[in-house]
Amino acid sequence: MSELFKADNINLYNEWAGVETQNPLVGFIDFSTVKPLRHARKVYGFYAVFLKDQKCGELRYGRRYYDYQNGTLIFIAPGQVFGAEDDGAEFQPDGYLLMFHPDLLRNTPLGRTMREYSFFSYETNEALHLSAEERQIIMDCFRKIQYELNHPVDRHSKNLITDSIKTFLDYCTRFYDRQFITRDNQNRDILARFESLLDDYFLGGTAKQIGLPTVQYCADKLCLSPNYFSDLLKKETGATALRFIHDKAMEIAKTELASTDCTVNEIAYNLGFQYPQHFTRLFKKEVGCTPNEYRMQVS
Repeated sequence: MSELFKADNINLYNEWAGVETQNPLVGFIDFSTVKPLRHARKVYGFYAVFLKDQKCGELRYGRRYYDYQNGTLIFIAPGQVFGAEDDGAEFQPDGYLLMFHPDLLRNTPLGRTMREYSFFSYETNEALHLSAEERQIIMDCFRKIQYELNHPVDRHSKNLITDSIKTFLDYCTRFYDRQFITRDNQNRDILARFESLLDDYFLGGTAKQIGLPTVQYCADKLCLSPNYFSDLLKKETGATALRFIHDKAMEIAKTELASTDCTVNEIAYNLGFQYPQHFTRLFKKEVGCTPNEYRMQVS
């Protein structure tokens, strides 16, 4: 495996791509203007958003191939690794790249809301696929950022650039919502597999052996990233993945309390709680009474 290229800042990436740095905290590249490059796996020190055309290669959605043809947006956060192994051959890159450093966002409204854009933690096989109309909107956002990069820096520059980036990310949030909806059949399949996974986990004894299922565990079993899985579930059910797991555990607990002679401690351990008091505390929070109080009500 080749050594990782540490793209700690935008200038280092621009040097690799052979383009001029206009602003050390913001960059934009039209890859059609770039000379042929060699692949490299890079660890990023800044936010990067690639607009790639479908012709750049087959991308998959979970275990299914994407069916969009107008391009994909891939979001990379600082500290993440993205790229292909260097095979020694040159290739002509295509598409566009928007880069912005976390330092740009200090003391800005966007800096205070960046964590809300959870798609920066999606896997590449959960990229955003754009319709022709959506692509045009994205390109309009890019042009505004390019305009500011080409404009002499003044007291308005930072606010205008960060506002344009925020507008761009807000549109991406809207378009991801649309993608969740248009992939309704796949989403229902994921939900059905998630419910089956939880049933097997709790009723098959896995919880007792290794503890409550985590969001990471469930997402891995469903071949999704945790953030994408949580966002999909919230769009479909209104509940987070963790809430869904807790709800399932409480439903099983209520059944056990009503239909068996198992003690509260036994039920807690069977559901994967390391400490029975944690189970009792969660049960009271979710159900409104303690496990023993619930058992008395339904007996």
